[in-house]
Amino acid sequence: MDDLAFLTYSLISIFVIVNPISGVVTFISLTSHMTFEEKNILAKRAVILACIIALFFALTGKTMLNLFGIDVDSLRIAGGILLFHVALDMMFAKVSRESITENEIHESLERSDIWIFPIALPLLTGPGTITTVIVLMGSTDDMGQKFLVILSILLAFFVCLVIFLFSRRIYRHIGYTGMLVFTRIMGLFLAALAADFITTGIWNVYNAFSSVS
Repeated sequence: MDDLAFLTYSLISIFVIVNPISGVVTFISLTSHMTFEEKNILAKRAVILACIIALFFALTGKTMLNLFGIDVDSLRIAGGILLFHVALDMMFAKVSRESITENEIHESLERSDIWIFPIALPLLTGPGTITTVIVLMGSTDDMGQKFLVILSILLAFFVCLVIFLFSRRIYRHIGYTGMLVFTRIMGLFLAALAADFITTGIWNVYNAFSSVS
C-alpha cells in the first residue's frame, strides 16, 4: 500500500471509530446548561485530552503488546470483533455500550469534569479507538507510514474539534434525524473496517502457523 492510500485508510479508520458527528448529540446534552464560551473551552480540553490518549497508545501500544506477549494480529482479530459490535449499535442508531452507557450520560450531568469523563474517555477515545491506532501502528514497519498514522490521529481529532465547536449549529442544520442517518452510514463503514481487521488477522495468523508447521 503506497503512502497516500495508507494515509487515507488510516484517517478514515480513525475518523469512523471516533465518529464525532454521532457524539455531537451526547456532547450537546452534557453541555446544554453551559454558555457558548464554556462549551468551547470544554470541547477544546476534551478533544486535546482524547488526542493525547490516542497518541500515547499509538506510540506505546506495540511495547504493551510485547509486554503481555500478544501478537498484533491477535489484537486485530479481537479488535475487529469489538468494532463490529460497535458498528451494529451505530447501524441501529444506539448509543454504543463500548463507549458510554445511558446511565453514565445521566450521572455525568452533575459532574464538573465531564471533559475528562465521559467525553474525552471513553466517548472519543474508547477501546475501539485505542485498538484501531495500535493495530494501524503495528501493521507497518515503515517509519514513514507510522508517521502517517500519527498524522491521521491529529487530523481526525482536529476535525472532531471543529465539529464540537460548531456542534450547536450542526445540530440546528441537520437535526437529530440527519445525525441518525450519518451514524448509520458510519456504522456501515465501520463494519467493513471490522471485517477487514478480522479477515486480515486470521489470514496472518494462519500464514504464521503454516510457516512454523
